[in-house]
Amino acid sequence: MRFLILSDIHSNLEALEAVMQRARGEYDRAMCCGDVVGYGPNPNEVTEYIRELDPLIVRGNHEKAALGLVDLTLFNPLAKKAALWTQSVLTTENSDYLQGIPSGPLDESQFTLIHGSLLDEDEYLVDLDEALQTLQKTWNPLTFFGHTHVQGGFVLFKDSRAGFLNPEMKKGIYESQLRIDLEGKFLVNPGSVGQPRDYDWRAAYAIYDQAQQLVRYFRAEYPVEITQEKMRAAQLPQYLIDRLSLGR
Repeated sequence: MRFLILSDIHSNLEALEAVMQRARGEYDRAMCCGDVVGYGPNPNEVTEYIRELDPLIVRGNHEKAALGLVDLTLFNPLAKKAALWTQSVLTTENSDYLQGIPSGPLDESQFTLIHGSLLDEDEYLVDLDEALQTLQKTWNPLTFFGHTHVQGGFVLFKDSRAGFLNPEMKKGIYESQLRIDLEGKFLVNPGSVGQPRDYDWRAAYAIYDQAQQLVRYFRAEYPVEITQEKMRAAQLPQYLIDRLSLGR
């Protein structure tokens, strides 16, 4: 089985369409690590796309924000403004779908799906000490996570060595591969489809080949200026508009 791994789409329809076009024919089932909505200008269109795709999915913090399930004073002012805008435009049907997305973890054979960490769906796994808490707790050799918007992840080998996963994705490079050793434990972040924060503006995703135990990281270019123009029309914060072309 080949799985398409998506995360942090954030209402960015152009980025999602570019990823799906590039991944066409390369996967059998899709998965999503949460944050379908938030920040971007097309929450309904993206939610409808995901509903049609019918992936294995866990919720993110922006699903909770869009549904009024989290205290928005905990969000930064720009994220709060975008969340309130998303609340105001979401259709009842799409809100109902988002409401039905389960919280993680979601355990499958050989892998687990989470948004933040195994201990807290809202936790950011940005350093090795934090990641080790999840790596030591999980029973699966492979866990997919999102939330940080940074493509890569962490590994804990059977001899207790641990480290970062840093896919090589310089300009002109669109794919990097990772071989999974089932005797170790891997935390894999496919990166953000709709708002990357790893200094690469291109939409990020991954494909996991379960038979070959291979994770392939990808980037896909998309017409970011179209998304930005939609955000201006919706009067979303300028900082959120600018960061799309900066990748941070």
